[in-house]
Amino acid sequence: MALTIREAVRSDAATLLGFIRELAIYERAEHEVAATVETIEESIFGDKSVTRALVCEQDGKPIGMAIWFFSYSTWQARNGLYLEDLYVTPTARGVGAGKALLKRLAAIAVENGCGRFEWSVLDWNEPAIRVYEAISAEPMTEWIRYRLSGDKLKAFAEG
Repeated sequence: MALTIREAVRSDAATLLGFIRELAIYERAEHEVAATVETIEESIFGDKSVTRALVCEQDGKPIGMAIWFFSYSTWQARNGLYLEDLYVTPTARGVGAGKALLKRLAAIAVENGCGRFEWSVLDWNEPAIRVYEAISAEPMTEWIRYRLSGDKLKAFAEG
């Protein structure tokens, strides 16, 4: 039952897409997935990409992923690391894959002089919240996340 964490490579695009779809199903939002193998190849592995991914394997088989990018804190005048998505397939939960991915991301943040490591979680995702609390992560309860997307984003940009 050996766990390994490695940087994702272009040939992992289909695996990442599979995990993204599984995560969307878990989060009751499968209908929102517009990603394809091709768009993942370009957005994560393309020349202009600012996004990176990790793959967690158990005995050589992919069981989870983390997709992340560097953010920036004006107050700290330092980069941060933002975890966009963390996912471990249901059959592999409980073996420490999620914690191992988080630990590797924390190490990447430290290695790169980041001032913080942040992510969001759905308020009903109690299993994930328990993991985050167990590693001493703190919720940012005073912040509200806003989003513009799709037609609203385009209308605002053009208007």
